[in-house]
Amino acid sequence: MAATSRVGFRSRIGFGGSGLGTLYHDVSDDQAQDTLLTAYQGGLRYFDTAPYYGFGLSELRLGRFLRGVERDSFTISTKVGRYLTPPRGRPVAYGAWAKPLHLQPVFDYSYDGTMRAFEQSASRLGFSDFDILYIHDVDRYTHGQLYEARFAEAMEGCYRALHELRANGDIRAIGVGVNESEVAARFLREGDFDVALIAGRYTLLEQSALDALFPEALLRNVEIVAAGIFNSGVLAAPDTRKSTYDYAAVPAHIVERVSRIKAICAQYDVPVQAASLQFPLVHPAVSAVLIGMDQPGQVVDNLAWAGTPLPTTLWAALKQAGCIAATAPAPTEAGD
Repeated sequence: MAATSRVGFRSRIGFGGSGLGTLYHDVSDDQAQDTLLTAYQGGLRYFDTAPYYGFGLSELRLGRFLRGVERDSFTISTKVGRYLTPPRGRPVAYGAWAKPLHLQPVFDYSYDGTMRAFEQSASRLGFSDFDILYIHDVDRYTHGQLYEARFAEAMEGCYRALHELRANGDIRAIGVGVNESEVAARFLREGDFDVALIAGRYTLLEQSALDALFPEALLRNVEIVAAGIFNSGVLAAPDTRKSTYDYAAVPAHIVERVSRIKAICAQYDVPVQAASLQFPLVHPAVSAVLIGMDQPGQVVDNLAWAGTPLPTTLWAALKQAGCIAATAPAPTEAGD
């Protein structure tokens, strides 16, 4: 972890809360609570959520659970950039959320919008002393041609509000959470951030974060949280073609690349999920990984994969096949 961490992650494997918001399929309240209990009992102590996840449902469910455990036993992060309003007769596009709350997400990266999002999150979670607040989804994937305007708004509004909250001791750390490495690196150059959450860009399938983001993070002593380590499911699913990649259908060239990775892992009798989970944690810039989970069995599986011994020869084979970059640090067996 970073030499002078202002975050203090209480576990390196984090619980991603998008599934609690019914991403892709419905999840009952009881199932959500059982999943969180299994995670906590299994030693997971970093929990991440966002107003966007189930349009407030993820924060409500996570807050219900976390209010029942000691506050100093976990790290919590949520996000700003959207607040929620009653639809008041307007149609609500649910997108990939199977059964979210009937609220309308509103993009707002202004100072006032950030404070409004912070206050709403505090109300849903039931406490306000967050460890991290991330500026969420300021990237080209989300905003297209509006990206430059959104970036400027976020630095003038969100960043100013979060800097103030951190200075006042209301939150411990501030960060940015995006899907694009170059955008994350740009934020780090233009502000005093503690952590960057990058989704899907440092995995067995893709390591573009090595080029721009990680050098910037190491230079500025910014911690990295690697999310989307299964690339929205394609690295973990038994059937690649029936999974998703970057939240959409899997392109043919990704199917072929995943097949090569899985074949090499199979040669070494290693679950591809174990290799996918352990790989990002070796890089010195990465403090934690986030894994989305919505069933107790998924928690059990991920903990098992985290503890699976991996042969050093596996990483050499993956590099030789061009699956992972030659410059990427690779895990070693205990005792090597």
